[in-house]
Amino acid sequence: MKKFIPFIIGSLLVFGAVGCQDTAKTSSDAPDNAGETVASPETDNAEQIQNDATSEIRRDQLNSDIRAAEQRNNATGGDANRSEGDLQNEVRSKLEANLPASQLGVEAEDGVVTVSGTVPTEEQLQRVEPLAKEIKGVTSVKVDVQVKPATTNN
Repeated sequence: MKKFIPFIIGSLLVFGAVGCQDTAKTSSDAPDNAGETVASPETDNAEQIQNDATSEIRRDQLNSDIRAAEQRNNATGGDANRSEGDLQNEVRSKLEANLPASQLGVEAEDGVVTVSGTVPTEEQLQRVEPLAKEIKGVTSVKVDVQVKPATTNN
């Protein structure tokens, strides 16, 4: 038992450190910080990301995550005062589900959400702010997103 308790505490610390990432990202190639420049994705990678994001299973999972977080927040009475991590993750999920092949990073502070990165079309760029504002607790959205269509591998 004496060895088991330190193991549990150590495990919790490791999982906690992993969970404290600053930026929620829609893809592994998304920017780590607001304002960071991201290269255009390669066509093959963009197609793979788009196929994943548009799959029915992934879309259902993302929407389920958003609903669960909102229900948890409603149950605790925290509609107006959302944690930054919840806002980041919910906005990221919303963008990932609705903007396939995007490479976006999301940061939140005091209800202000900053979205940075790239999207493949102007239409997707126009949808970033309205989609982010659909999440409870988002008071304003700063969009630092560029349109960069996928490039071919050479």
